[in-house]
Amino acid sequence: MASIRLENVSKYVCKKVNLEVRDRELIVLLGPNGAGKTTLLNIIAGLVDYEGSVFFDQKRIDQFSPQQRRVGYLFQEINLFPHLKVVDNIIYSLRAQHRPVNEIKKRMDELISMMKLENLLYHYPKELSGGEKQRVALARALANHPQILLLDEPMNNLDYQTSKHLRIEFKMMQKKLGITTIYVTHNFYEAQEMADRMVIINQGKIEQIGSYEEIFFHPQGAVNKFIGSPNVLECNEYRDLGLGVGEVKCGDISLLVFGEGKRISKILILPEDIYLTNFQPPGPDINRIKGRLKKIEELSSSMICCTVTTRELSLKARLSREVFNSMRLKLDDEVWLILAPRKLKFY
Repeated sequence: MASIRLENVSKYVCKKVNLEVRDRELIVLLGPNGAGKTTLLNIIAGLVDYEGSVFFDQKRIDQFSPQQRRVGYLFQEINLFPHLKVVDNIIYSLRAQHRPVNEIKKRMDELISMMKLENLLYHYPKELSGGEKQRVALARALANHPQILLLDEPMNNLDYQTSKHLRIEFKMMQKKLGITTIYVTHNFYEAQEMADRMVIINQGKIEQIGSYEEIFFHPQGAVNKFIGSPNVLECNEYRDLGLGVGEVKCGDISLLVFGEGKRISKILILPEDIYLTNFQPPGPDINRIKGRLKKIEELSSSMICCTVTTRELSLKARLSREVFNSMRLKLDDEVWLILAPRKLKFY
């Protein structure tokens, strides 16, 4: 396929961006709204003018048109042609290029099988679910055998289960095709599941590049501000309970983790993944922590951050203003935190 290199690329918020994407790699570009993620995709695709240089496989392609760059682009808005059936949407670009009929049919059959669209060929977009539309849009983006694939928040408008299923399928497909891919998202778990490496971008500047563990356990620059200062707990003791379950002691609390028998030195959990309540939760006493509410911060008009302390630890939990107000919480109240094992990341 192709490697990608950006040298001192500038456009809008992006100023002198340098980035290398390896051949066949799946890079996830992660950052807040307005960070420059879509701008970088448009630059790579040749859809906007820009300063600096873009290289595919060490070849400078700044003067290449979008068609010459052989880039497949799945935009945030799916934009299927509403008057065309699924099969016609998929092969639209091939017909527009007047490709031979036998070539079009061969490629269409490949894409239909790959995207599992056999039963939807003669449906119109209005008859499709969100996940089905996304499959069709991806098939259309792959129709011309692109050497590079760009995806701009492709799961943004899908429900959790559909998004989860499609991510698994896409990851397998990307590895099978060996296509160099840049995938834009603002979802941390989506980035963790998909990425070979993650690129954190903020205000047009690349803050950090690395694996999920490197980004979240060893953040650099302003990365912590973007990812919300995750709770990182030092693990003093670890005990393997068997069957992929471990018990870790962090300060004065104990947690069960799905540790696969590995030695764990640090636990990470995002503030939005901690459930906070002002009454003792029912059920087994697993990963339930009692503490005192010591700080209340307004993050926005809709979000509150609560700092809860135990004898030795301090944990931050984010919750909506609506939920916060419903509990009538005030400083020094006794509260309980629930840390779901599947939300705990370890190092």
